[in-house]
Amino acid sequence: MRRWLPASLYGRMVLIMIGGVLLAQLVTSTVWFDVRHAQSLEIPTRLVATHLADIVRVAEREPDQVDHLSELLRAPGFSVQVNAAPTHPDVPLDVDSQAAEDLLRSVLAEKTGQPQTFQLLRLELLDQAEHKAGLPVLLSARPTVGRFLIDLRLPDGRWLLVDAQESQGWSPRASGELIADYVLRIYLLRILLVLAVTLFAVRWAIAPLKRLAAAAHGLGRNIQQAPLPEQGPSEVRQACAAFNTMQRQLSESLGQRTRFLAAVSHDLRSPLTRMRLRTERIDDATVRGMLQQDLEHMRQMVDATLEFVTSGETREPQQRIDLNALLMSLEADFTDQGQAVTVQGRASAPARGYARSLHRCLHNLIENAVRHAGAAEVSLAREGAYWRVTVADRGPGIDEAALAKVTEPFLRLDAARQSEGYGLGLAIADAVAKAHGGRLTLRNREGGGLQALLDLPA
Repeated sequence: MRRWLPASLYGRMVLIMIGGVLLAQLVTSTVWFDVRHAQSLEIPTRLVATHLADIVRVAEREPDQVDHLSELLRAPGFSVQVNAAPTHPDVPLDVDSQAAEDLLRSVLAEKTGQPQTFQLLRLELLDQAEHKAGLPVLLSARPTVGRFLIDLRLPDGRWLLVDAQESQGWSPRASGELIADYVLRIYLLRILLVLAVTLFAVRWAIAPLKRLAAAAHGLGRNIQQAPLPEQGPSEVRQACAAFNTMQRQLSESLGQRTRFLAAVSHDLRSPLTRMRLRTERIDDATVRGMLQQDLEHMRQMVDATLEFVTSGETREPQQRIDLNALLMSLEADFTDQGQAVTVQGRASAPARGYARSLHRCLHNLIENAVRHAGAAEVSLAREGAYWRVTVADRGPGIDEAALAKVTEPFLRLDAARQSEGYGLGLAIADAVAKAHGGRLTLRNREGGGLQALLDLPA
């Protein structure tokens, strides 16, 4: 796609509307050109018709005075010649000249009281240099002159050949001022009005699409979010209905998976318990201990798997969470267990989230640091639009190549950071971070160790 196109649908619709207005205005300008041409001839035609009507009235009352009147009327731009017969044969006229001839006939009939016989032999629209007025002249504010050559039949049967020029008559305002006024009112003002209406109308029209996009973005964080209202145009309503159906099916599918794993976990506990009881009957203490250890690992694996499956679900209500109190309680819990955990920094405002899920996320991060380094340094600070909780340790760190995939479930690293566990602690923390609209970032610490950066929307 071309780079000059706006990236958003809103910007493209506004661009289309403005482009359409400009194109329509250009087409309208061709109509204005035709109207301007006709208007430029209207006043000269009426003036010439008035002069001819005066001659006709004099010819009706005093026919012998026509020659004398012709001499008196001769002037620059107006000459009259009396002939015994028509000067020119009939000649076809173009559309504009035909309209002027019709106007000339109408005004003559009105001024003299009866229809008059005449022929419009030639009609030209000239500029001030007496050149034919073309497109530049008509689209500018410069005055024009109409030149007429007319054969008019007098009441006594003679013919009057009239060669007349009449100007349109123009505004005393400067040409630049007229053009500026035209551009301001016809182009700029209209575009601004259309732009204002377009900005409101397009924003109103695409609001359902924005809601759909926001809902799709939030689906990864909370699949149990409220369904979209099916409002707006029919296409948007259909899209919202399809989205709600998809969300419901995904929720049912995940719920079914969770219920299945919960049932399997519950069913596995019974045979595991029976197997543990049966191991008590084994006389060899070494074999008995090994079997019991394996059974305990199986139980922990089942519980950890079920915990991971439910980690991304947010069935609990969202609430305002005091991050300071949450971190202090975690610090106290680990300290009571003899672990070196320190917390620095404070949040000036609570965050919105899911209390139990966030507690589980932070507990996993701190536990991971304590397990691999024996201590954890926790800090809380504001980073732009996020509250950042940093859990740092001085353990062996993680190979750079493995940082990008360390949050994958059931991934266990090499012996440097491998101990008990099933590779689900960081995966659960990452799922909880995404469910809150945040992110979990892992990076090696300068001087050795690992930093887990948990960013939560402020």
